Amino acid sequence: MIRAVVALLLAVGTTAAPVPATADPIAGTRCSAFPADNWWHADVSDLPVHRRSRQWLLHMSTGVDLHPDFGGRYGIPVTVVKRSHPKVRVRFHYAAESDRVRYPLGRDTRIEGGRGSDGDRHAIVVDSGRCRLYETWNTRTRRGRWVAGSGAVWSLRSNRLRPDGWTSADAAGLPLLPGLLRWREVRAGRVDHAIRFTTDVTSRHHLWPARHDAGSRSSLAYPPMGARFRLRSDFPMRGLSAYAVTVIDAMKTYGLVLADNGSPWYFQGEQNRRWPAALVEELKEIPAADFVAVDTSSLRVSRDSAEVSPD
Repeated sequence: MIRAVVALLLAVGTTAAPVPATADPIAGTRCSAFPADNWWHADVSDLPVHRRSRQWLLHMSTGVDLHPDFGGRYGIPVTVVKRSHPKVRVRFHYAAESDRVRYPLGRDTRIEGGRGSDGDRHAIVVDSGRCRLYETWNTRTRRGRWVAGSGAVWSLRSNRLRPDGWTSADAAGLPLLPGLLRWREVRAGRVDHAIRFTTDVTSRHHLWPARHDAGSRSSLAYPPMGARFRLRSDFPMRGLSAYAVTVIDAMKTYGLVLADNGSPWYFQGEQNRRWPAALVEELKEIPAADFVAVDTSSLRVSRDSAEVSPD
């Protein structure tokens, strides 16, 4: 109860710093999901509303409530491996836009939906020794060899972006991991980053730091990949659990990031059997209509870096 009250007071009575002092480490590692001055960790609570916010929202099914796309057996799993983990070659369908290096995949690799899934089959692997992130989409084995639709590798210590125009394991050309809600951070009462989400109809444009788009509309009136949306600051949290308050406070402070095409207002978290079912149900009561798009252009230091300005 005390934690819920503190979180509520912070949400309505104070202004947070643009980025946290440090980014929280990934469970099972000493690695943070990118530096503390990375765009994913930027506080957007005081940024102006984007001039196209109303247009974008008109095309985003705002009559629905948010849907947490995790809980129980759902979510995107994260596999942590040691530096010594064997690496394998991966054959990519979008090879020209993939990082064609060896990936630490094996029998221990957890794949979204399971290996027999007909969904996105994302694989997220963190090398805890090197603090390197490996992500693949449409991941599977064929005749004993690993294949995937696309793949990307990042140093978790760097703000460097992929080449503009390149996809990743996500349509926006961004990493998946920093946009996932993780049970450990919610349990601890501190989510220090934006949250990845999807919508069904998007523009053939992308906003920094997104590098890629996969939309079906050429009009700028449709939301682009990389667009960031913030929950209204006075969204009521009375009566909610401390865990729900933590997530909602993150939506007010860091917002949601449009990262892929999919069901409208589905937001993602890690696969973890410890997610409380009651929390998942609480998070289904957040109206999409209570969000606005924010203009993050003032945060940019360099077009090829996700570093944000401290001002």
